[in-house]
Amino acid sequence: MSERIEDIIEFRKKKLAALKAAGIDPYPSSTKRDHTNQEALDNFDALAETKKEITVVGRIRSLRTQGKITFAHVEDGTTKIQLFFKADNLGDKFALLENFDLGDFIEATGVLFKTKTEEKTLDVSDFKMLSKSLRPLPSEHYGLSDIETRLRQRYLDLLMNPEARGMFVKKSKFWASTQKFMVDQGFLQVEAPVLESIPGGAEAEPFITHHNALDRDFYLRISLELPLKKLIVGGYEKVFEVGRIFRNEGISTTHLQDYTQMEFYWAYADFEMLKKFLQQMYQYIIQETFGTLKIVSEGHEVDWSGDWEDVDYFLTFKKHTGLDLETASDSDLESYAKKNKIKFEEFAGRGRLIDLIFKKIRAELGLNKPVFLVNQPLELEPLAKRDPKNPKVVQRLQVLAYGTELGKGFGELNDPIDQRSRFEDQMKLREKGDTEAQMIDEDYLQAMEYGMPPLAGFGMSERLFAVLSDKSVRETVIFPPMKD
Repeated sequence: MSERIEDIIEFRKKKLAALKAAGIDPYPSSTKRDHTNQEALDNFDALAETKKEITVVGRIRSLRTQGKITFAHVEDGTTKIQLFFKADNLGDKFALLENFDLGDFIEATGVLFKTKTEEKTLDVSDFKMLSKSLRPLPSEHYGLSDIETRLRQRYLDLLMNPEARGMFVKKSKFWASTQKFMVDQGFLQVEAPVLESIPGGAEAEPFITHHNALDRDFYLRISLELPLKKLIVGGYEKVFEVGRIFRNEGISTTHLQDYTQMEFYWAYADFEMLKKFLQQMYQYIIQETFGTLKIVSEGHEVDWSGDWEDVDYFLTFKKHTGLDLETASDSDLESYAKKNKIKFEEFAGRGRLIDLIFKKIRAELGLNKPVFLVNQPLELEPLAKRDPKNPKVVQRLQVLAYGTELGKGFGELNDPIDQRSRFEDQMKLREKGDTEAQMIDEDYLQAMEYGMPPLAGFGMSERLFAVLSDKSVRETVIFPPMKD
C-alpha cells in the first residue's frame, strides 16, 4: 500500500526537526553560489584542471546512497549537475544527508571531476540545506498527467515538465520579438488605462469593478482600441500597446476572459500598406520565436513565408451557403442558421447572424498558407471604415490560418457623424438584450470631432502563440482561471 501524503509530510517534518536540533537553519537567507550548473559544465575542463573549488545550488532531483557514498543530481534554472558525497571526505556531516529528500534545495561546494562513466560531477567537500521541502514531488507520489491538475498547480507542471518550461520561454520570445519589431518600425509603445468609464473597441461583455476612492463603478477594458486612437488625435502617428484585456464571456480552447493582446494604430497608412506590414511582422515574430516559418498545428502544416492571398468574404459566403449577402434578407439568414443547427439569440442582429454562419466556413480556410479575409459586411464592424467602392463593405481584414482567426485589422473609421450613427445602432441592440453590443462613448466621439487622420489599425492576441504552439490557449497561460 502506498504511503499517505499526510504520513510523508509528517516524516519530513521530523527530518526538519532533526536538522534544527543539529543547529542547522533549514531555510537560510543567503548562499555563496558562484557558478550556475550550466557555467560549471561549460567551463568544466579549466575548472577541473586547476581543481578550483566552486559552489553550485539547486533542487535535488535524484538521490541514491550506497554505503558511505551518495550520488545526487541537482537542478537550478539552467540545467542539472551530479554531486558526489563521500563519508571519508565529509566526516560526521555525511550523516546529515539522511535528512535530505527529493525536492529539497541544496548548496554544494567542491571540485569537478569525471566519474568512471564520464559524467561531469562535483566532488563535494561541504554542503548545506537551502530549503527543506515538506511535500513529495508528483513523480514520487501521485504523478502529474491530468491536464486539470497541471493547470491548477502550474508550478508543479513547470517543475516536472521541461516542455512546459520551454513553452513559456518561447512565449516570452514571442512578445519580446513583437515589441522589438514594432519599436524598430518607429511605433511608440504606450500603456493605456485598464479601468474605463465605458468599455469600447469590441463586442464583448465587460467585467465591472468598484473604485472605492472615487466611489464609482468602472469597467475592465475589453479592447485597447479607443485610448490608442485618442493618441492619434493627440498627434502621434504610430502607437501600440501590449496589454491585458478582460472579457466576461465563455471559455473555449481559443478563448479566455483575461489575456494579452497587442494593438497598433498607424496614421496615414492605407489598407494595402497594412497588409505588407503584417506579412513582415508575422514572419519576423514566427521566425524569431520558433526558428522556422513552417509550423504544424491541428494536423496542418502552414507555410508563413512569401505573400498571402486575399479571400473575399461575400464570394466565400455565397460559395458555401448559396446566400448572396448583397440581397439575402434577415429571415433568409435565420432560416439557414436554423436549418444548419447554428444557435443564435433571439435578439441577434444581422451582423451576429452572418458572423455565426461564417465561423463554420472559416474552419476550411488557411490550412496550407495564411490568407487575408477581406471585404466584410458593414454589419460586422461598427468601428471600421466603409469601402469607398461599396458602402455595404468595410475595410477589415482577418489573418486566417489553420481555420481560425489569428489577427484582425482595419481601415479605421474617422468620420464622427458616421461613428455616432453606428454607436446608436449598437445601443438599439443593447436595449434588446445584447450585452456584448457597444455603448455610446461621448468622450471618444468628442475626440474624433477634433479631427482624426486616416489610419490603419490591427490587433492580435496570445491566441496566435497558442495556435502556433499547437496548444489550447489555456495551456499557454501560466496560471489560467479554473473552476472551483
